[in-house]
Amino acid sequence: MDAALLHSVAGGVATVVVSHPAKRNAMTADMWRALPGLLSGLATDPTVRVLVLTGAGATFCAGADISSLTGSDDPQALAVAAEEALAAFPKPTLAAIRGFCVGGGSQLAAACDLRFAEEGSSYGVTPAKLGIVYPASSTRRLAALVGPATAKYLLFSAELIDADRALRTGFLDELMPAGELDKRVAEFTRILTSRSPLTQAAAKEFANGREDRDAHWSAQAADSGDTAEGVAAFLERRTPVFTWTPPTR
Repeated sequence: MDAALLHSVAGGVATVVVSHPAKRNAMTADMWRALPGLLSGLATDPTVRVLVLTGAGATFCAGADISSLTGSDDPQALAVAAEEALAAFPKPTLAAIRGFCVGGGSQLAAACDLRFAEEGSSYGVTPAKLGIVYPASSTRRLAALVGPATAKYLLFSAELIDADRALRTGFLDELMPAGELDKRVAEFTRILTSRSPLTQAAAKEFANGREDRDAHWSAQAADSGDTAEGVAAFLERRTPVFTWTPPTR
């Protein structure tokens, strides 16, 4: 199969698959370019409540496919644009990781809200092997996720770390035995799609530093009726039916 970003939507969950089997799912220039547009379409799809990013087969993403770049390509600019589009996705995002999550793969995983992985996976940020200056925005995101010391360890050394260490440092949120990742991701995304999208959207913005949006989200909550529905459902011991949807942009 040629290099491609595959996607599907089912049960409120959009799944985007990085597929480039010949290169351990390394991202080509065309794949980097395609990701922002793909995410934009899924962001405005009212049936999508959660996005899962994963890799085809036994590997998440082994980085960037340098051989696909032309003289006119700026690999950092392509990767950063894709990373920022993923970080800005307005609904919960989850990276489901197997095998190698290295270089651009770690960049994409770090841009997701959550990262679930399978035992045996490996992680690394490798620009020091190539003499590349890692982008400031990507460095800040990595440091916010794992702390300055671990970010420096990864960036200074370009060494890979195993899944247990990635979990301890905070890069991973959950680590599953081999064969259990898909089951856990399906279970957790069902939980997410049952929760308040209003709460999730506001929490994502606040956690990402948008405190200036407090008044906006208070107004959204007041107009939505979802708070009253959530309280009523709790008192009546039933599943709430939340109706808030993001305003049309």
